[in-house]
Amino acid sequence: MSTPALRVVHETGPGPDLEAAEAAAADLLTALGISLDSESLRGTPGRMARAYAELFTPRSFDLTTFPNDEGYDELVLARGIPVRSVCEHHLLPFVGVAHVGYLPGERILGLSKLARIVEHFACRPQVQERLTKQVADWLDEQLQPRGVGVVIEAEHSCMTLRGVQAAGSSTVTSTLLGTLREDARSRQEFFALTGING
Repeated sequence: MSTPALRVVHETGPGPDLEAAEAAAADLLTALGISLDSESLRGTPGRMARAYAELFTPRSFDLTTFPNDEGYDELVLARGIPVRSVCEHHLLPFVGVAHVGYLPGERILGLSKLARIVEHFACRPQVQERLTKQVADWLDEQLQPRGVGVVIEAEHSCMTLRGVQAAGSSTVTSTLLGTLREDARSRQEFFALTGING
């Protein structure tokens, strides 16, 4: 019986400085004309600092892969993976779902890891286009499958709550690699299973 290949995936570098973030949040709110004197707002800078630290700190996880002993060669797809990230242009959230699939090669991936990979790249200031490509490229590099497909559908509060205020609008991005890009039938199957008209 084969043992799974494991690799712990984590961010390196310094962690958040919550004290400095809280002071900066207080300065920002004060500069925007918001008084922090009331009981309900006094703790807001600290809550802001902790909230953004949580949004920007991905959890470590074990990347678990297994040998594809059965030679499974059809699409593996996880649909409706929740996505939450923060637009790097306005630091406002965007939320939606990701559909992530691959055509296995020699190894298959523990299914929960598809959601972990999405979370890993979403926990930082982002643009949706880059996030979509990062997930696909990372899977392609780490798993070496025959093909990878990633579709993300998200609503951006920088577009719905400010500026054009296009409430209810969503943005769809996709990245296809390998067979899912090159073969029309495989591409069509992927988009049909995600519910996206390719």
